[in-house]
Amino acid sequence: MSEPSLDRSIWALAGPALVTLAAEPLYLLVDTAIVGRLGTDALAGLAVASSILLFVVGACIFLTFGTAATVARALGGGDASAAASLSVQALWLALACAVVATPLLVLFGEPLVDLFGAGPGASSAGLLYLRISLIGLPAILVTMASTGALRGHLDARRPMAVAISANVVNLLLELLFVLGLGWGLAGSAAGTVVAQWGGALVLGAAVLRLAGDRRVGLRPHPEQLLGLAVVGRDLFVRTVALRAALTGTTFLAARRGAATLAAYQVAFQWWTFLAYLLDALEAAAQSLVGRALGAADPALARRTAGRVLAWSVGGGVVLGALTVALAGPISRLFTDDAEILAMVVTSLWWVGATQPLSGAAFALDGILVGAGDQRFLAGAMVASLGVLAAGGAVFLAAGTGLWGLWLTVGVFMASRVVLLGRRYRTPAWERLGPTH
Repeated sequence: MSEPSLDRSIWALAGPALVTLAAEPLYLLVDTAIVGRLGTDALAGLAVASSILLFVVGACIFLTFGTAATVARALGGGDASAAASLSVQALWLALACAVVATPLLVLFGEPLVDLFGAGPGASSAGLLYLRISLIGLPAILVTMASTGALRGHLDARRPMAVAISANVVNLLLELLFVLGLGWGLAGSAAGTVVAQWGGALVLGAAVLRLAGDRRVGLRPHPEQLLGLAVVGRDLFVRTVALRAALTGTTFLAARRGAATLAAYQVAFQWWTFLAYLLDALEAAAQSLVGRALGAADPALARRTAGRVLAWSVGGGVVLGALTVALAGPISRLFTDDAEILAMVVTSLWWVGATQPLSGAAFALDGILVGAGDQRFLAGAMVASLGVLAAGGAVFLAAGTGLWGLWLTVGVFMASRVVLLGRRYRTPAWERLGPTH
């Protein structure tokens, strides 16, 4: 493969994946922009509820990452029927996760919201948003598994089309429910739930059609489910550690009061949005590196990894520069409160400055996921969580402004780059063959 051909292969997946991966943060950005007009308590409540939801959804990202890498390796090894069957089993795994997670959040939602200590008004708003949003949790998980299955088949266009449609529906319903019918925060959550279920039904049907074309069964297959669960186990540990770190930053912001938490919510949602944009290249790495190693071609896997890493760091530089330059206009999209506005602008400067680090971390993560190096990723993320916990303790003790929290986030991302970069420079991740 020539370098231009390799770049075309990367962007054939990364381009559509960019839109698809941005779907969930776009939901929350729309929520944030509209809810920001409802007052500080509503915005702070959204920060708490979305932090809990992102933790749960993020912990289940193995449904996308693990499925994409496993299906791609099966295809790379020439077993299209196994790839289709694994795709169906991923849907069963998603439903199983929903059956476990949804009742737990119904039962423990109130104490989880109260744990943030954001005040009675914000806590009440957060609990309302969380309870309505749980109706859409199974849909989110099915969408994640379906997206991973299709991406493993190198089909990133269908998830992209669904993501665009769902976000348009979400925006229209939010405007109708919140501004038109005056349903407030409940209307914001309801609009998102409807859009999420529509997307899940379309993508789930696509996976089932793929299984029909390959003439594979739709019933649970214990051996394949177990294989996906093993992959998911290590990715679950890795992602729980990541979500614990990011949720911990919201907890730290809440210690500074509702205004600081509201400002952090805006900047963090922008950080999340940029992260999902850069994750498009991570998604390409998962599928292409997995397929190359499945076909026993380590040279192609490393060349692909190097190109993805270069593109991702470059993308971080561009996105970071745009964020710094447009910090003021971006902030005013979400709030007109002068106190919150000033804190958001400062936060966005930090967000922009650390984007190249984020690009490197996400690319290295995707490379190692595609290589099936999940156990190392789990240990590395736990170590980085320790770095963030130490930084958070310093932030609380020093009593700095919000900039101190963003410095802590930057150190956390730097630790990820160091740990994953050391692994990448060795051949330990280049394990060959259709299984891993």
